[in-house]
Amino acid sequence: MAQHGGKRPGAGRKPGRVSKAKRELADMAKDHAESALDVLAEIMHDNQQPAAARVSAANALLDRGYGKPAQAVQLTGAEGGPVTLVTRRVVDANGTGD
Repeated sequence: MAQHGGKRPGAGRKPGRVSKAKRELADMAKDHAESALDVLAEIMHDNQQPAAARVSAANALLDRGYGKPAQAVQLTGAEGGPVTLVTRRVVDANGTGD
């Protein structure tokens, strides 16, 4: 009898694969990339635009040209102290782990 519902081996899109609709949308967007960059550059250089719009346009151009900057993340433990890592290994009656 066929299985109904639940996870099935081999079912679904493979990890890392992009759907056809998303690929098509990306392709359509790429057709307008040069115009979009021109508009961003125009806003950035237009002194009549609000400063926030000019900064936003400049950031968008930099992100596309160089990628977004890496974000620093600081991890701390209890009360700002060091982080404590605990590793556990389950051992069965035969002395072997999972």
